[in-house]
Amino acid sequence: MESDLSVQIKEHAKSLGFQKTGIAPAEPIPKQADDLNNWLSLGRHATMQWMENRKEERADIHSYFPEAKSVVSVAMVYHSGHEQSDSSSNFKLSNYAWGDDYHDVLKSKLFQLLKWLKRKQPDMKGIVCVDTSPVMEKVWAQKAGLGWQGKHTNLISRDYGSWFFLGELIVDITLDYDEPFSEDLCGTCTACIDTCPTQALEEYKIDSGKCISYLTIEHKGDFPEGRDDLHGWIYGCDICQEVCPWNEKFGKSTTDPAFQPRPEIIDFSDKDWNAMDEDSFRKLFKGSAVKRTKYSGLKRNIVNNQH
Repeated sequence: MESDLSVQIKEHAKSLGFQKTGIAPAEPIPKQADDLNNWLSLGRHATMQWMENRKEERADIHSYFPEAKSVVSVAMVYHSGHEQSDSSSNFKLSNYAWGDDYHDVLKSKLFQLLKWLKRKQPDMKGIVCVDTSPVMEKVWAQKAGLGWQGKHTNLISRDYGSWFFLGELIVDITLDYDEPFSEDLCGTCTACIDTCPTQALEEYKIDSGKCISYLTIEHKGDFPEGRDDLHGWIYGCDICQEVCPWNEKFGKSTTDPAFQPRPEIIDFSDKDWNAMDEDSFRKLFKGSAVKRTKYSGLKRNIVNNQH
């Protein structure tokens, strides 16, 4: 029964547009909890206080959802097939932000999966998680067999590279579990570390305060001294993924309309970005992840890229 249901979950997840699905038992993760606490104690989360505030839940899934028995991890490819060189501007936005807000897309599909599962198991309880939830999504994805955490700290899969989003459905029923992904297929490659222009990466570790993605999105106000060279990026940064051999060889593009670039993101010139006012920002980025940086943040990033 558990095996049959697990197969059906994966089939239904695929029909909803998830490229990969794996299932792991909801069990303690002491090593990863220690790693998280060490990372936080070193201040590597910079000003992202929300990571510190809910660290107990991140470190212990039962602190977040006491009845948890199984974690269904899903992956959805988002790379649109367009490259930064397709843009008419020197300003760059991370590929994941060219279309609709992935939080909305993933949540909607995960809620559909949960609703379908509840029809099969009416007494079941479950919760839907995307990266705004206090869940260590890369840890659970690895435990569910989806891939391994690369030296750039993103999850990499053999068949899709790392251009994908992760989400979880945590449920209070026992299912048939996948083998954890136990290999590290980065080998001796250090392309991501060598190419990061701000030296934000060590092997399997990131210093958020140095990361262009953090600076352009999460950091509020003026940039710290010596941290204002954004290398052309005005929202996020893809450098460590662009140079990853797994993406060069195995990265695939999505056909999902939600992740196709809004025309302005391809067509805007530097002059158009510089002329953007708050009203045009709201219109262009309605239903987009770029809203997170707010107009003031995007404008600051544009201005800082004109040194």
